[in-house]
Amino acid sequence: MLWIPFTLLAAFMQAWRNAFQKQLSKDVAVAGVTLARFIWASPLAALYLWALYQWQPVALPSFSTGVAGFVVAAALAQILATALMVKLFKLRNYAIGAGLAKSEAVLAAVLGVVLFSESLTALGWAGVCLGGFAVFLLSGASLRQLSLPVLLLGLGSGLAFALTSLWVRQASLVLGLPFPHGAAWVLLLVILLQTVILLLWLSLKDKATLTALWQRPKLTLMVSTCSCIGSIGWFSAMSLESVALVKTLGQVEVLFMLLISALVFKEKLQKADHWGLALIVLAAIAVIWA
Repeated sequence: MLWIPFTLLAAFMQAWRNAFQKQLSKDVAVAGVTLARFIWASPLAALYLWALYQWQPVALPSFSTGVAGFVVAAALAQILATALMVKLFKLRNYAIGAGLAKSEAVLAAVLGVVLFSESLTALGWAGVCLGGFAVFLLSGASLRQLSLPVLLLGLGSGLAFALTSLWVRQASLVLGLPFPHGAAWVLLLVILLQTVILLLWLSLKDKATLTALWQRPKLTLMVSTCSCIGSIGWFSAMSLESVALVKTLGQVEVLFMLLISALVFKEKLQKADHWGLALIVLAAIAVIWA
């Protein structure tokens, strides 16, 4: 059951990371806000991996083409997912934008079964579906609020995040190292690759965005720190349990997002439906028991 505290840590830190990204997106282009998620996370992830080896030395990994493929795919998918989410922030308020992107849990369940032969019990499926519906209610969205661009961006972001999570889990399993070292290696490799890709892209195409990030060091560092700690939680949890169950429990992030949205951004949201709160609790209980 160690995946549960890792998931709750990840959800809490991701809510704050999204909040800081929203602030940064007011002055920095989408690619720059996406880079802020990774740029300081690499040394933090390396420090975390070093600390694990000091605590419990294990063999160094042997990187196969399978591991490399999953790492590259996950890195690219997460860049795309983050960029789409930042665009969502510009179209709708914070809670609705991030809430739509949380469709990843349902998509991860379906894709996990189709692509990787994962299985869920009936209780697990019930939890995933309840969680998806609860997220929609708790985000404060309604069908009348959803334009086609917002819906497509939300589902696109959720799909890219779902694929990221599935490929991260496969990379950790194929690597074959004990927990939590395998997840830590995958985390470091994914973040390093993402940082290099975005730095090269912006250096060639948009140096002004790099300058804008340099001029906002505290906010950029806060985004990276929250992202790294959150990713440690996600990667560790997903190396222990199926992505669908981890991401469904992780939907408690929406509760954190609503609080941040109201208290930090002073955004006026629809009153959270008590049924939505009850459903997300039921979903969490269902996936824990599943």
